[in-house]
Amino acid sequence: MKVVAFNCSPRKDGNTSHMIQDVLKVLNSHGIETEMVQVGGKDIHGCRACGSCGKTKDMRCIMDDDIINLCVQKMIAADGIIIGSPTYFADVNAETKALIDRAGYVIKMNGTPIRRKAGAAVVAARRAGGIHVFDTINHFFSISEMITVGSSYWNLSLARLEGDYEKDEEGVRTMKVLGENMAWLLHKINEE
Repeated sequence: MKVVAFNCSPRKDGNTSHMIQDVLKVLNSHGIETEMVQVGGKDIHGCRACGSCGKTKDMRCIMDDDIINLCVQKMIAADGIIIGSPTYFADVNAETKALIDRAGYVIKMNGTPIRRKAGAAVVAARRAGGIHVFDTINHFFSISEMITVGSSYWNLSLARLEGDYEKDEEGVRTMKVLGENMAWLLHKINEE
């Protein structure tokens, strides 16, 4: 089993990354392979609604000069998907939105190959707005017919400055419980 996580924060080693890493450590402790892909901070195009992905049916976006097609392939190959985003003006940042829109179109236009996989949102918020980010990411999982994974609280931490996440005891605990819940679900899904 494998979980791929997408860090959409432009801060490669910031709070969002540390949150994801805590979830991945728990998954690793349950024998689940993990990978984190750095999406944030890269030059990524938004969806142009050209419909080419529905015409070619090749699991690819026609715009092939950024990381999105690689992300789609990693989503398809994984058993679980984590999308981590910071909170920008009470919603996901631009990189997260581009990932969701373009991967979402390619996936929906090509038979929804991520159906029934586990999905979890991870959200860093300074003070407020994080629930909207959580909802935005979970809408992607829902329309992709995935099973969303929750924790002991919403999957977020109040973390703005570097190191704030580690000071948020409830946030740290929430990420660890998220890892446990995702591991349990993946093992149940893969029982035969």
